[in-house]
Amino acid sequence: MKKNIGILLVLILVLSACGGNSNEGKNGLPKKITVGTIRVPNDKSVAMQKGFFTEYFEDKGIEVEFLFFDSGTAANVAFASGDLDFAGMGYTNAVVALSKDINVELIWIHEVLGANEALVVQNDSKINSAQDLKGKKIATPFSSTSHYSLMKYLEKNDMTSRDVTLLDMNTQDIFAAWSRGDLDATYTWEPTLSKIKESGRVIVDSEQMSKDGVSTVNIELVNKAFSSKYPELVEDYIRALSKAVDLYKNSPDEAIQAASDYLKFDKDEVKSQMQGTIWLTREEELSSEYLGTEKTPGAFHNTFYETAEFLLEERKIDKVPTMEEINGFINSKYIEDSLN
Repeated sequence: MKKNIGILLVLILVLSACGGNSNEGKNGLPKKITVGTIRVPNDKSVAMQKGFFTEYFEDKGIEVEFLFFDSGTAANVAFASGDLDFAGMGYTNAVVALSKDINVELIWIHEVLGANEALVVQNDSKINSAQDLKGKKIATPFSSTSHYSLMKYLEKNDMTSRDVTLLDMNTQDIFAAWSRGDLDATYTWEPTLSKIKESGRVIVDSEQMSKDGVSTVNIELVNKAFSSKYPELVEDYIRALSKAVDLYKNSPDEAIQAASDYLKFDKDEVKSQMQGTIWLTREEELSSEYLGTEKTPGAFHNTFYETAEFLLEERKIDKVPTMEEINGFINSKYIEDSLN
């Protein structure tokens, strides 16, 4: 009996060693990569439509599964559960991820936000300025780039959240509440923004906020369990995104059409959104204005810290990460290595 038990234990150990990672193929690479995405016309949507991820991954026998997330909050939950390898989101959710010790790192800036996020009021309202918002109901997804821009807009106009009724809602619920006439204003993003603008007026957008010194960006996170095991695949991921950026800069109409086809958005609408944002080359990503390099962190690290202070004030996080923690979280080495 003891001999049989011993043989059984040996078999279990052997099988565990052979199949310890059910997602690992025979070549030592993962069978599948799971990628979270938001519905915005940026380098990622272009790369997906043009097959750049297929070029870098499926040719290696790796399946790429794309999952849509309505918000970075939902993507963070998936990261925390270990069900996600990559995901794009507003960078404010990356601050939350770091503060909650989710095992991820920031590897890329997709775009500097502009006209694709905006504060909109009802067409028939008498709201024409920030002061007119006093006492009004404003909805935005909390801990998002829209939330941050809204609060900075109020702050610049000597107002706080106490001067308005601020509602935390996801984009689908915002549209439903807007359609019922339950909201006076909302700061949100595409594609909800275009639907809302059909019956609303833009008071300020993130392009104007950027000119006023409040820049917000969409970023990409990677699960560190994945990046530590497959750093060369993270570099390939960066190359696929970079190829989409190059396409937009060299053949903008082709890139706009690709994003329009993938998202099923009107081409003119996509063109307007894309022209209202700034897309960065790998060299620009590594500049002092943005991510910087591993040895010389860029200005975005300070923006990240300031945003963390804001989120702490809003009680969305429990602590502000140190600059050392931020410098470790923002990992531009994959971009550097992708250039080699």
